[in-house]
Order: sequence, then C-alpha cells, then structure tokens
Amino acid sequence: MPNQLSIPFKNTYPIPIRRAVREYILAHHTDTHPDAFKWDINRWEILRKDGTGGAVHVDRVKTVLSYHAQLVFILSKLPIDIGLDIPYTAAFDSSALPLALPNLSYERAAVLFNLAALYSQLAAAEDRTTSHGLKQAIAYHQSAAGTIHHLYSSGLAKLQASLPDHDMPIEFTESVINSLENLMLAQAQEAVWQRAMLDNYKNGVIAKLAAKVASFYRASCARIQGAPPSIKQGLPFGWLPHLETKQLHFEAAALLRKSMDDLDANRYGHEIARLMQAHTLAKRGSDVGRRGGVAQVVQNDIKEVPSISSLPSIIEASMVQPLIPGALAEPKTALGDDAVIFGELLGYGAKLAIDIYRDRRRDWIQEEVVDRAQRLDDLVASILRSLNLPAALEALEKPIGLPPSLLKKAEEVRQEHGPAKVESSIDNVQKLSQRNANIVDEAMDVLDQEAEADEEFQEESFNARSPSQEANKDFVAKAERYRGILQRAAESDEVVRSKWEEWEQNITELTWSEADLEASVPSSAVSLSKPSSRGPNSTQSHARQLRVLLESLNDIQRSRAQSVTRAKRLADAEDITPRILKAAAAVERWVEVQPSMFEDVLDEELSKYDKFREDIEEGEQNQEVLLESIKERNEMFLQSRKEDPSVKEREHALQSLDLAFHKYKEITRNLDEGLKFYNDFGTILTQFLASCKDWANHRKNEMHEMREEKKHKAEWGYVGTGHSAAAAGTPVGVPSTHLSNDRRDLLTRTQPTARQRSTMSGPGFPDASSPPPYHYGAPSYAGGSQGFVDMPNASSSPHFAPPPGPPPFPQSPSEGPAFPAPRGEPGFPSPHSPDFPSAHGDAGFLPPAATSGVVGAPDFPSPPTEFPSSPTSRGIGEITHDRGFHIPGFPSHHQSPQGTSPPPPTAPQAHGGLPPPSGFRVPLDTNAAFPSYQAGQPIGYDADGRSPIFIGSALLEKSVHPCKIVPSLTPACRVPYAGTEYEHHGRYDLLPFDPATMEWVYTSQGRIPAGRRPVEGGYEDYGGKLYHALALFSGVQVPGKTGEHLGGCNIAFGGGEHVVQDYQLL
Repeated sequence: MPNQLSIPFKNTYPIPIRRAVREYILAHHTDTHPDAFKWDINRWEILRKDGTGGAVHVDRVKTVLSYHAQLVFILSKLPIDIGLDIPYTAAFDSSALPLALPNLSYERAAVLFNLAALYSQLAAAEDRTTSHGLKQAIAYHQSAAGTIHHLYSSGLAKLQASLPDHDMPIEFTESVINSLENLMLAQAQEAVWQRAMLDNYKNGVIAKLAAKVASFYRASCARIQGAPPSIKQGLPFGWLPHLETKQLHFEAAALLRKSMDDLDANRYGHEIARLMQAHTLAKRGSDVGRRGGVAQVVQNDIKEVPSISSLPSIIEASMVQPLIPGALAEPKTALGDDAVIFGELLGYGAKLAIDIYRDRRRDWIQEEVVDRAQRLDDLVASILRSLNLPAALEALEKPIGLPPSLLKKAEEVRQEHGPAKVESSIDNVQKLSQRNANIVDEAMDVLDQEAEADEEFQEESFNARSPSQEANKDFVAKAERYRGILQRAAESDEVVRSKWEEWEQNITELTWSEADLEASVPSSAVSLSKPSSRGPNSTQSHARQLRVLLESLNDIQRSRAQSVTRAKRLADAEDITPRILKAAAAVERWVEVQPSMFEDVLDEELSKYDKFREDIEEGEQNQEVLLESIKERNEMFLQSRKEDPSVKEREHALQSLDLAFHKYKEITRNLDEGLKFYNDFGTILTQFLASCKDWANHRKNEMHEMREEKKHKAEWGYVGTGHSAAAAGTPVGVPSTHLSNDRRDLLTRTQPTARQRSTMSGPGFPDASSPPPYHYGAPSYAGGSQGFVDMPNASSSPHFAPPPGPPPFPQSPSEGPAFPAPRGEPGFPSPHSPDFPSAHGDAGFLPPAATSGVVGAPDFPSPPTEFPSSPTSRGIGEITHDRGFHIPGFPSHHQSPQGTSPPPPTAPQAHGGLPPPSGFRVPLDTNAAFPSYQAGQPIGYDADGRSPIFIGSALLEKSVHPCKIVPSLTPACRVPYAGTEYEHHGRYDLLPFDPATMEWVYTSQGRIPAGRRPVEGGYEDYGGKLYHALALFSGVQVPGKTGEHLGGCNIAFGGGEHVVQDYQLL
C-alpha cells in the first residue's frame, strides 16, 4: 500500500438522456415541444461524457466543474426523477454491480465525489521530495477536503431525503464522507510536516505539526471504527490499519521531536518520558528513546522521570483546512461564456407553484363559493317544499289548469300504461307464487313416495339403515321452512293487492288526457288583481305578499348563481404563469426554485376571489330574513284559506293525484321486488327438489343393493349372518350359478370343510384356531403365481400363511387369467362381506360370533347412514362392485379366541369397463414385509431422493383415511390425523398407481374438477368421503387426503399434519 491513500473513482456508463428528457417535456410541459431544447440535450450529453471520464490530469478539473455547474442549474429546472436511470459503480468495490438510480441528485453527488477523487489522485501524483511538489500536494489535498465538505453540506441532503437507507452507497454515508475529509486534511498536514522537515524547522514546531497530523488521522480512523460493520467491511483491505499506523507513527514522531525540544531546554526527565512513550508507539521512537536514556544516565541520576500523563500535551498546529473551489461555491463562475442548459424551460419549482395555485383556486372556489351556494339553494328548496310553496299559490292563482309537476307525473303513468302494467305484474307474481308452491308440493310427494317404499322395506326386517321418518327429517324441516317463507310472501302479496285496490281509481285518473284530468279537479279561482271584501288579512292580500317575497327570494338565488358563474369564468380565463415567471426571474438564477418562494404571490392572486365569497355571505343573510318572513306570511295565508271550501277541494284533489303517483311508483316497486324474489326463490326450490329426488333415488338404489346382497348371501349359503355355505363345500363369495359343474366339483374337492380345517396344522396350513389370511383369494400383481397374491409365508408372519392346497379359484382354460394383472382387491371390505376386519379380530380376520351360535358368524356393525354405498355396488361375490368404505374398525393384533371358524374367501371376478371408485387394492399389514414387486409405480420419492412413496388407505377404528406408504420407514403407513403424522400399526390397503386408468388433476380448496371421477380413498367417522391427493411440500410430492368438507389437502410430513390449498387430485 502506498505511503498516502487516494480516493478511487466511481465509474459510470452512457445513459439515454435524450429519450428521458423528451418524454418528460412531452408529459409535463405541454405548452412547448422537446425539439426546442435540442441544443440543451446535446450539450448535456457532451458535458457528461467529458465530465465523467478521462485520465487523471489537472485539465479535467475545469471540465468537471463546468459539468457540475450545469447540473446545479438543471436541478433548478427539472425534478430529481425524470425517469432517467443513472448507473455508478461502488468506489471501493470495483467487482460489485453498478447501482442505477432514477435520481439527478445521485448524478450530482457522484460528480462531486469523483472531483474529490481527482484532487486526491493529483496530490498522490506529486513529487513530495521537493518543496514545489509538497506545495501542490497540500493544495490538492485541501481542495479534495473542501469538495468532500461541499458534497456533505449541499449535495447529500437531497439525495438522502429521496432514497431509502438501504439504497445509499457506503461512500455517501456520513461516516465515510467525514472520514475521507479528515484523511485529506491529514495528508495535507502531513505534506506541511514534510516541508517543515525539509526546511529544518525547530523541533517544537515540527512536533506541533506532527501532533496535528496524528489528530487528523485519529479523527478519520474513529469515524470508520464507529460505523456499522457493513461500512467497515465495504472499505478496501488494509485501509483502516493504514489509518491506525499513520496515527501511531505521527504520535511517536511528535513525541520524538518534542523530546528533542526538551533536551535542548535541559528538561531531561520530560525527554526520557516522551522517548519512552514514543518507544511504545513505534520502533524508531523506541531506538531513539533507548539511546537518549543511556546518554543522560549520570546527569539525570538524581532526577525523577515523570509519567507521560503528567507532562504538558503537545500543542497542535493546524496549517490546513478544507478549501472549497470557487467554481463549486459559485457554479456560475465555472461556465464563463457557455450558455446554461434549459435556460428557457420553466423551472420545476415554478411549474409546481403554478399547479399548486390552480389546485388551491379550484378547491377554494368549490368550497367557498359553489358548495356554499348549493347548500343555501338546498335549504330554500327544503323549506319551500315543507310549506308547499309555490304549489299552493299556483293552485290559488291558476285554478284553471294543473301544476306542471303533476302533468309531468301523469304523462309518465300514461306512457307506461300504468294500470295494465300493475295488473300484469300482479298476475305474474301470483303465477310465480303458485309455481313455487307446486315445487314444494312435488318435493314432499317425492319424500312421501320414498317413505311408502321404505315402510315396505322395513317390514322385511332390514334394520341396517334408518327409516325414512328419521333419514328425511332435514328435508322435511327445510320444506316446512320454505312453506313458511312462501306463506309470508303471500301475505306481502295480499298487502300489495289491497294497496292497488285502494288506489286503482286515482292511478287510473292519471292516465286520462290533460283536458279530462283538469276537468276532474275542482276550480277555486281567486283573483289577486281585484280587491277583496275580506280586508287586509284576506287570502288575496296574503297571497300577494307571499308572491312578492318568493320573487325576492328568487332574485337572491339568481344573484348567487351569477356569482358562482363569474367565479368559474374568472378562474377559466386567469393565467398565473406570467406572474410566476416574473417572480421566478427575480430569484437568483442559480438558486433552486421552491414553490414556497411564491406563497405571497399565490395569496395575492387568490384574494381576487374574496369578493365572490362576500357576495355569497351577503345573500345568505338576506335569505335568512326572507325565509322567516315567508314562514310568517304563509301561516297567515293558510289561516285565511281554512274557511274556503273550493280551495280545500282543489288542494285535496291535487294532493290526491300527487299521492296517487307516489303510490303507483311504490306498488310497481313492490311488484318488481316480488317478481325478483319468486324467481330467485324458485331457483332455490328447484335445487331442493333435485336434492330430494337424488336422495330418494339413492335410498331406492340402496334398498335394491341390500336386497341383492341378501339374495347373493342366500345363493352362497349364508344362513342369517353365518357362513353355512362353507360347510357345504362351495366357497363363499362364488355363487354356484357362476361356476360350471366341473368347476363346482373341483372346488368342492379342493376346498377343505370346517371339520377338515380343524385337523390341519403345521407351517403350510393355518391353525384351526386362526382365521384365514385377509388376502386369501385376492387377485395378484405381476409376478404372483397362478393369478393370486404372493404374500409372505408363515415363517415371516402367521397372519399371512399361504392358503392350503391348490388355488381356491382355478382359471378357465378358455378365459385366461381370472384376474387382470396388475390388480388388487377392489375397494375396502364391507361389513356385510366375510372378509371384513373387525375391531376385535386379528390383522383383518373376522372374530367369532359372540352369541349367535353360528360358527364364524361376525357381529357386523352398520356403516354410517350418512355415507351410502357406492351406486356401482352389486353385492358380495362380484368383484366389480366398490365395497363402499364400510369398515367401522381397524384390526387389533391379539390372538383370536379358540374355536373361531375362518370365513371363506371372497371370489373376485374378471373386471370389465371402468375400475371401481376406490380402485383395485392389495391388503397389507404393518407387521409383514412390504411386497415391493406388487407395489407398482411410486408416485414420488422422499426427501432423501431415494426412498419411494406409494399411496393407500389406513383402516382406523371408525373410519378409513388415505395415507402415504414409505417402505423405508417403520411403520411404513403414515396418516395425517389430529394435527400429527400418525404412525399407523395394523391393517392398511395398498393402491398401486395405474397410469392407464388414473391421473393426477390439479385442483384446490376441496373442489372436484367438473367431469372428473375422483378415486375414493376412505371416509370420515360420520360418513364424509375422502379422496387421494398429492401436494408439493418442502420439495417432496407427499400423498395425503382431501374432501369437499376439508377445503384443501391434508398431508403427513415431518411429524405433523399440514394443509395445502393447491394440490393434485387422483
């Protein structure tokens, strides 16, 4: 690192000045054209190119000062942001990306910083071994310090105010700016110290100069040390150690020179103390201190060496100060004969002042003139309307003829064919009301028919489902509520009809011609021009006085309206621009014009509109007096009219017609509301009817399925809830009508009877006391033998022993494999099927009947009534049915009681058409090995990127939930349940993913995409359906569960349950 530091440049790049300036002038100076400023734009581009580049040379100083002067003037004409992005690199990190800011103050600050850097580099280039070189270095360093000081005092304030803290480059922070200023002064003072050394100044003078050098370095170092870490780390490596070393060096040098001065003054103790302190600061001071101490041992033997803290401090002598170049302090001196850029453009501050004045003028006229006039006019209209004026005078003065307002209302009713319109609307409302009532009646008929069918069904002792009076109570309650709504609507309709009957005659009169309508209104002619015999308080006198007062009130309103018009006209014609330009011209040309400079001009111009406010206030006072007089005179007028029957009759007739119009509008509005209500309510009732029909059809299908199931059980040998078919030698689950005689004989021969099974034992056969495996007879995946699942043998798990003898379902020679591969058991076992797992059985086995007395008869609990069987269910024995998620429990793992007779396996049949709603599944147990060869294609991999993930369903106590299956975990089955990642033990079903019949479809918030058939993965304990879903979480595709009631996808991951709004549905 060199002996002295220099400030690096902030580099920049060309910017589109022309485009940005043209767009700004077009947008904000519509009274001029950008082409009028071609020279200004070209001059700006040239000056920037010369002022921000080039080599380190003293001639560049003038160019930079000239560009800076033009920038100062440009900022008095343009705002700091004209849409021009200005890029500059970081001064202390050349590898960092440039920071581009749309800020002209940023440009000025960077120019000043680079000017200081130029001065510092010019100083560094001087030969400091000569007196002339030192003199030039001193001047350049002081100019650099002055430029930085000017940057801090006048250039950074606007930049800091317009930028957030995190966008401020570190070289423009207060800590760095102050540190650089002190550094330049330190190096200038150092050059002064060097010159004093060359000129052999006295030791005391040199000590003072060195002490001041150390002081400047100390101040520079302290500003950096007190800055945040981000600033300290942004400076070049070795910058801060250099400052610290310089500080210590010159402290030692000052002590050394002061000790030499003490020696000359025979202050030997002071000399030794300073030399000892210098020794601790620098090696050179240490060597000199040791030599001086030895030389004076004898003479100082009896004198005490004082501590350094007790010595008088060295008086610092500052010979440098920040020198601000004259062209910076007075920018106009830097231009010489050069014209200023944008000299003819209206300054931004002046233009902003014009805009402010226009906004103030508009708001002032609106609030003080227009709004006040409107409030006063509204007050007049409100009071006259409450006094029924001037309608009462019109009725008095023009008895022959009708008020214009009434004629207008009658014309409206006539054009709308009012009575016919009302009658038609009443008929339409009645029809819609009857139609809605019919819909409710039809819905009730549907429920009644279903209830009649259910009564017959209940008599057949099918107690597995709720009777209709319980199942349809929600529909019945809703229908009663709808009837109540229709009843209240009918009462409202009756009110409207009664209103129409009451006012029909008056409304019909409004449809008459003008002549007929006028003839129907009684005449009450009173001449106001002829004297009346009633005296001064007669109707004529009061009417005349009211007319005069009303005319005076009209004059006030007219005068007020004219004041408003004149104020607006004056504002439209006024142009304050010349006045602002004149005021701006009086301001120093190089001073940035601010809108606040024109406050006195704005106030003076706005004062021209005070006269309009005074007119409004004067009119307000006169209006208050007139309104009070009108109220008093109107009271006298009304009192005089009380005894005039003809007037009362006419007024009553006119008021009745006016009220008839308002009743007409009220009735039509009521009818429109009724039509809208019945149309909207009809939509709701239609949906309700559809829901009733769907529910009834569901109940009908359910009843049919249960009858079919009973029929199949009878065919397969079931007696009650037992399995007597097994004792007969025919496998339960395969109806005899589905097998040929040869097949039936073969099955009879190969299927062991209950008594034969009781004598079988050994590793190849299930024990008589244990039920057969759940997968017994299930179709295989690719790799199984003879079309059956190749499950773990008895040595690995007693629950999954292979079935004895030949396969229970031999294949037909002509039909090929009985079960398509890869396929598993469809759906979940139903509680009505023999392979249904109970909460008290072993790993999916059936428990013995507790009290039935029938061998192997299970105590089947009923499924939730809210979760009906699938519409595709056809009963036990047909593998194409979906078993409907009727599993009420999950298997335990304790030993089955002795004497349990295993139920015969269910015989799946070949599939055709679509797969069942829950897919084809492989029953598994967490205690057994995972059959990877049957798992099919994984749907993803765990966070390690290697462990495959599969999908399936876990059999819980009262529900079945979709789960993720990760064979690498123990246990492999994980369920999102109760806010946790529930580790499931026991029975679960694997669903191999089949791309031929399955796909993942994007959805969100529990929605089922239209036209899609989701794969059912389970049900809640109350019956709500659950489906398989797949969500991206922490970079892993995690299978989970979803449902329309969940509103998202629930997944198990990282030990917890998480809800994802956007996911894929299987």
